[in-house]
Amino acid sequence: MNLAIGQDRTVIEFTALRTAIRRLSRGLVVAMVALFGLFGAVLPAQAADKSPQTIVLFGDSLMAGYGLAHDDGFAPKLQSALKQAGHDVRVINSSVSGDTSAAGLARLDWALVDKPDAVLLELGANDALRGVEPAQTRDNLAKIIEKLRAQDVDVLLAGMMAPPNMGKAYGEEFNSIYPDLAGRYEVDFYPFFLDGVAAEPDLNQDDGMHPNADGVAVIVERILPDVINLLDDAS
Repeated sequence: MNLAIGQDRTVIEFTALRTAIRRLSRGLVVAMVALFGLFGAVLPAQAADKSPQTIVLFGDSLMAGYGLAHDDGFAPKLQSALKQAGHDVRVINSSVSGDTSAAGLARLDWALVDKPDAVLLELGANDALRGVEPAQTRDNLAKIIEKLRAQDVDVLLAGMMAPPNMGKAYGEEFNSIYPDLAGRYEVDFYPFFLDGVAAEPDLNQDDGMHPNADGVAVIVERILPDVINLLDDAS
């Protein structure tokens, strides 16, 4: 009789132990499901944080790569320089040879389809070559900047200078456009896109206006720190 009672107690204790193990297993499963759910929510967010930034180059022939092999153009050289500096950036060249500030304003919506984080704005050289009234150039560039800022796009404004043959009065009015707009809208400013290249025969093509491959390399080297600062601000 005592043996039977012992056996019954053993069965009861074993059953209780098995039930406890099952409950513990269920708890572990629930905890693991919750944990995987947490990782599932965090990992996509982390992946999104690590997605490359996008910068749009919005300018004229100086950035479009006029007269150059593709790999010698400003866009691929800038992207390569950014990569070497440790920045994973998608560079989209939305520059069009011959564009004036008015033409740029007219096609801006198309350039923003890619939802850029930042824009390097370089327009106005063709305005000066054609003798467009500086007030009109100023107004067009202002509207472009306003539209970019309204869409929360950071801007690096690259300045341009009027050719000397346009006269002193025209030059002074035109050249003041860029620093004035940069201060007014509080955007990043690179004073002269062709800094170190303009009027340097060895760095320009035969037309004396468009940089050759060596000239592009100089421009990229000089403007790179400003582009990196722009992207850091946009991150």
